[in-house]
Formats: sequence, structure tokens, C-alpha cells
Amino acid sequence: MTENETQNQMLDSNTARKIIEIVGGQGNPPEYGFQYFTAGLDIYLNTIDEEYLRSFVRDGGSAFKMVIGVYGGGKTHFLYCIREIAWKYDYITSYITLSPEQTPFHKLEQVYRAIVANLVYPQTCEELLSGYDRGIEAVIKKWYNEKYQELSAKLTGDAVSRELNTYASSLGPYESISFRNAVKEAFIALNEKREEDFTLIMQWLRGENPPKNMLKGFKIFEKIDKSTAFKMIRSLVQWIREIGYSGLIVLMDEAEQTPSMSSKQKSLLLNNLRELIDECGHANFKSTMWFYAVPDLNFLEAIKGSQTYTALKQRIDPVFDAEINPTGVQIKLDDIPIEPVKLLEEIGKKLARIYEIAYSVKFDAYTLEETIRNIAEDAYEKRWDIGYKRLFVQNIIKAFHKLRRTGEVVTPEDIGM
Repeated sequence: MTENETQNQMLDSNTARKIIEIVGGQGNPPEYGFQYFTAGLDIYLNTIDEEYLRSFVRDGGSAFKMVIGVYGGGKTHFLYCIREIAWKYDYITSYITLSPEQTPFHKLEQVYRAIVANLVYPQTCEELLSGYDRGIEAVIKKWYNEKYQELSAKLTGDAVSRELNTYASSLGPYESISFRNAVKEAFIALNEKREEDFTLIMQWLRGENPPKNMLKGFKIFEKIDKSTAFKMIRSLVQWIREIGYSGLIVLMDEAEQTPSMSSKQKSLLLNNLRELIDECGHANFKSTMWFYAVPDLNFLEAIKGSQTYTALKQRIDPVFDAEINPTGVQIKLDDIPIEPVKLLEEIGKKLARIYEIAYSVKFDAYTLEETIRNIAEDAYEKRWDIGYKRLFVQNIIKAFHKLRRTGEVVTPEDIGM
């Protein structure tokens, strides 16, 4: 959704209040509503749209980008923007939070599990606001239901069921025969209302590896582990393309740094990252784009001086530039070509409009402008302590609460910044 489209779409008071509650409380962007206070990202987002998502990736290309920004610097907001663009072009997305415990990047099989657990087909604003299903099971059920409706319009009775089974049996080939057999058999199990079989196959597709003897009847023989993870991801994308989507966009958001990881684990993580970047350059890794959001590049220090360090640094050194190097890997959110305080003021004005809708108020233009400027300047001065964008959005909401009650210009001291 472009900025003009966002402005033209009516925002009701209930939705506006939800946005204010999340932004003012957590400082995080809501899954829906971030569009209304996005600022300064157009030069990046438009380039990714035009250079990658609109055609290159849909036509079989693949790419990797590393999004760099301090904690509270807008990485999640940026990834949500990418996801929205991807849905516009009918991609399936997977937004995953990387953490040492739940999704360690040094264990590729767990990354596969996180990807399939968070698969989301394109959502409307109503679905985002009301909640939605995610994961490979949701995608398969939607795929089956749509195919069923399509064939039911042409055929009757048992002919529909037979044609659905014939269709499922024609799928592929995919790189992993086991993956192909799994999605085929899951589809047929839905068609034949064999719920236990469907549940068992879902366990395998989610990477839970049920006992082999239970899967033999479905001709699923492979185990999903670190040696097969990339093959399964490639097969996943091949299937996604065959059932009518443009491809897969993976959005990896690092929740925390990994000081507790051993040297071996850090080395594995960086080897996996190098392998992922290399995969994006291979002809058989089609129609997928990966965004890996990190606060900085300090994680490279774990292997400084090694061959892996040199190889990985060479791959991620090029910096993304919308005008002269859109093929660059590093997207630096702190290098947005707009003066930081001006950027915060723009965000503040947009949040003020949302706040006014949420609380049915109208701020005086002068006091609002002065209040926003005060909080923006103070937040930027504290940029060395915390991500100043998050600090700003949390405190500007507090300032709006005080401004609503007093009608007077609010200073940082007034709200305990």
C-alpha cells in the first residue's frame, strides 16, 4: 500500500486506538496500522518493489538482503512494509523471529521449521485486524478449498473427488520426492476426510520427524535435518510456485544478539549464512527473497581471520543504494536520506492524526508542532543509549496524552524522558 493509498483508506477509531496502544506501550509496530505512520522508507521500499518483487523474483530470480538497524531502529517496521508489498504481488511470506533458544540460525533444520510454521498467504486488512491462520497447514487447507470450489463449479458428485485426487497426483516433480509425496498425500487425505493421516503428514512437513515406519505408506522416506534443510526449502518454494503463488519471501528478524553461543555455534551460524547467500545465486533456488535483520555486524567478529569471515564479508560488504547499487546487500536503516529529527517529526505528525481519530480530539496546530519537535530533538539526543525511533514513538504517545489533557506544549521533562 502506497502512502497515498494509506491516506485514502479510512481509519476507524477502534483500529486507531489499537495502533496507539501498541505503539505507546511496546514501541513496536502493529501488524496492521504501521502503514499509517511509515516515513522515510519510500526510497528503499520502492526500489525493492521495482527491482525485485514486481518481476525479478516472480520470474525465477532469488536475492538476499541484510537489514541493519539498532534495537528500536525500525527493523521490524521495515520488514512489515516488505511483507505488505510482497502480498500485493501474491507472494507467500514467512516472518520469523530468530533467537538462540527458539530459532537458532546455526541449526538449519530449526530455521526450516520456523519458516513452515509462519507461512502466510496474502492477507486483507480485515484478516490482519481479526487474526489469521499461519503455517503450512493453513496454506494447504486454503489450497485444497480453492481447488475444490474450482472443480465443483464444473463437475458434480464423485467426479469432483476423483479429479482432485488426479490433480494432486500430477504435482511435481520437486527436488525432494518425499516433500512432493507429503503435500500430495496431505491434499488427498483432506479430500478423503482422513484426518489422522493428514495430521501425521503435517507433523513431517513441520519438521517434527514422526517415526519412519508410520510414513512408509505415503512414500515419505527422508528425514528433515541439517543435511536436507536446504533441499526441503527449495522444494517448498517449488510447491508454492506450482499452486499459483509468485514465490516465497522470508523475513528473519533477530530478536537478540547471541553472546551465549559457543564459538562452534557462531561459526556454524555464519557458515549457514554464507551458504544461504550462495544458494540465492544458484539457478535451482528460484523465486525467493530473504531479508535478515540484525542490529550490527559485530557477530562477524566471532570468526574474524578465518576463511569463512573473508568469504562472508565479501558477500555482504556491498551496500544497497536505491540509485547506484540496488544489488547491494546491506540495507542501512540509519542512512535514510532525511535529517533524523525531521524524520521523527514526520512520524510524529502521522501518529498525531491517528491519535486524534482514536480519541476524537483535535490538537491545536502550534502546540502540537512544538510538542513533536521537543520530543523529537530529545529522543535523537539520546540515540547513543537506545534506538531513538522507538524512544520517540513511545514518548510522543505519552506527550499526546498530556497534550490532550492540558492543551499546553509538552516538554521531555513533563513526561519524564
